[in-house]
Amino acid sequence: MDLFKLDGGVALVTGAGSGIGQAIAIGLAEAGADVACFGHASNGGLEQTAEKVRALGRKALLLTGSVTSEADLAMAIGRVEAELGALTVAVNNAGIAGSEAAETMSLEKWRKVHEVNVAGVFLSCQTEARVMLPRRTGSIINIASMSGTIVNRGLTQAHYNSSKAAVIHMSKSLAMEWADRGLRVNVISPGYTLTPMNKRPEVAEEVKVFKRDTPMGRMAAPEEMVGPAVFLASRASSFVTGLDLIVDGGYVCW
Repeated sequence: MDLFKLDGGVALVTGAGSGIGQAIAIGLAEAGADVACFGHASNGGLEQTAEKVRALGRKALLLTGSVTSEADLAMAIGRVEAELGALTVAVNNAGIAGSEAAETMSLEKWRKVHEVNVAGVFLSCQTEARVMLPRRTGSIINIASMSGTIVNRGLTQAHYNSSKAAVIHMSKSLAMEWADRGLRVNVISPGYTLTPMNKRPEVAEEVKVFKRDTPMGRMAAPEEMVGPAVFLASRASSFVTGLDLIVDGGYVCW
């Protein structure tokens, strides 16, 4: 359907080198957008994503930097606009996780998670909005987590949970602030997903529990976040803003 096509669009995806970010970057290209892939230069993931975007006949731009750096983000947006064209879609996926008991967690670790997951998303939105708002059009999609709505059983991650809750409410706040200027802001909150982090042998037993506790009886594949992202990026969601779309196999229902 034409409603879901992104032909002529220009997308930026942060954290595009692996997992959900990589899947969404490729998925946006499949829907017709040219894609800028932003992230850390490590393990060749960004290059791999860009190659797959180009293999689909779309333009790809590889950008290295940190979402906690205003200078890196400004550079990225400048290059996107100069080399790909006017930014129409931004997916702010970059984030970090961790697990540690609250009573022993250092303030440094707390701050690091919030710096990347909250400040990084805010700075990304701010930089993207500065070019989108004058054109009175655009879609920003922030990747949070079901952990921003519920507390995961058996996981000690107060810093991560609270950071994702902040992303959800911040996104709603930005959506309301920018709604009358044509810029939509929405959230995708994945449930347990088979990213590279969850494929490590040392978490095999935890993965069994994640599958057991999810009503659909399995974890998501990163590619299962593509459909929600294309929906929120496209004209199909033209009257949708401030939404937290939970994609979790039913987990939060329990």
